[in-house]
Amino acid sequence: MTTARYRPTWELAVDPLVSCKLCLGEFPLEQMTTITQCQCVFCTLCLKQYVELLIKDGLETAISCPDSACPKRGHLQENEIECMVATEMMQRYKKLQFEREVLLDPCRTWCPSSTCQAVCQLKEADSPALPQLVQCAVCALEFCSACKANWHPGQACQENNLPITSFLPGENSSFYKNEEDDAPIKRCPKCKVYIERDEGCAQMMCKNCKHAFCWYCLESLDDDFLLIHYDKGPCRNKLGHSRASVIWHRTQVRTPTSPSASHTRQPTPPPLPPPLLATLQHVASHVLPGSASVSPSVHAFTYSDGLVLW
Repeated sequence: MTTARYRPTWELAVDPLVSCKLCLGEFPLEQMTTITQCQCVFCTLCLKQYVELLIKDGLETAISCPDSACPKRGHLQENEIECMVATEMMQRYKKLQFEREVLLDPCRTWCPSSTCQAVCQLKEADSPALPQLVQCAVCALEFCSACKANWHPGQACQENNLPITSFLPGENSSFYKNEEDDAPIKRCPKCKVYIERDEGCAQMMCKNCKHAFCWYCLESLDDDFLLIHYDKGPCRNKLGHSRASVIWHRTQVRTPTSPSASHTRQPTPPPLPPPLLATLQHVASHVLPGSASVSPSVHAFTYSDGLVLW
């Protein structure tokens, strides 16, 4: 009969635990990931969720270190991102990178046709910002490089130039057409970035320039806090969601959800300012169906049937 030799506890090898800066949890080294550029260390689960969130929402093309106090302001390299996300997510990331490159390149522009969306090369000029005729090599469309409207030789670009309505339905509020207002892809009226709408209300906010506008007629909603736009005209009653819920969303600072949400208890949000609370309660009592209440401390609308709308 053999017996195991006794080993004092101080001789046992104990793997060191490393603290994650996101969730503040402690994990073995094999469950951690180090960003090459800045050497910041996070648990692999948190970093994976962080990267996936940014790619899914299209918030960043250069994914920075999640530590806001990172001394080197490092970024994740493409091979590091590829090891964390699925193939489809990586393809989306590369697509976002390419779209950003074209947007920032003064010698390239997108064809304004939503059915084409090819990349067009501008002719060499002393100043690429000057308007010039561009002909898409794919669909042969001729448009102005500056305003993306039909080519207008001898005329200055104007903000109210008619867009190419046959290709970009619903871009001009004066020429609103019911059969075209539900086009799934349109361009931001301010920065001209392509936007795809798959669901949700008619109030849109461009992620690139933060411009708020109506999806149907592209009218600006930046100064229309109470969304009076949907009380009249061709867009009447076409908001899609309750007015109070949309106003509520506009009052919130939309920041990416921290991956640490599943690890730590989140602090209670501060109460609403009395003027804003009074406005929301007034709107809720006149607009929301049934019985609805607005709490100053709980950031939600509660209906009489138990539905909570964040």
